[in-house]
Amino acid sequence: MDRRMFAASVFAAAVGLAGAAVTVTPASAQMMTKDQMMQVQQANMARAKSGHLVACYGINAVAKNDCAAGAHSCAGQATAARDTKSFVLLPAGDCEKIAGGALKAS
Repeated sequence: MDRRMFAASVFAAAVGLAGAAVTVTPASAQMMTKDQMMQVQQANMARAKSGHLVACYGINAVAKNDCAAGAHSCAGQATAARDTKSFVLLPAGDCEKIAGGALKAS
């Protein structure tokens, strides 16, 4: 492959990646209405009961939580990673295996 062809393909890839990066909306920028939050919370609790899942506190990523204990309204609203008041639903027994995981909010 000659240098011009290589340079053109690198440039095209860079333009494509730049365009894709601009169109991605972060999860934290998506705001839910109160009704949507209630629906998500009810769905998460139903999933927890039917799937034998437990709330594991302190292991979430930013905006990647299933709900919380008084810290904020509900799912996807954690503003800090490893928030001790936000939880993620996991199969019973898995929370204790993760560093920082707790079955109760602190």
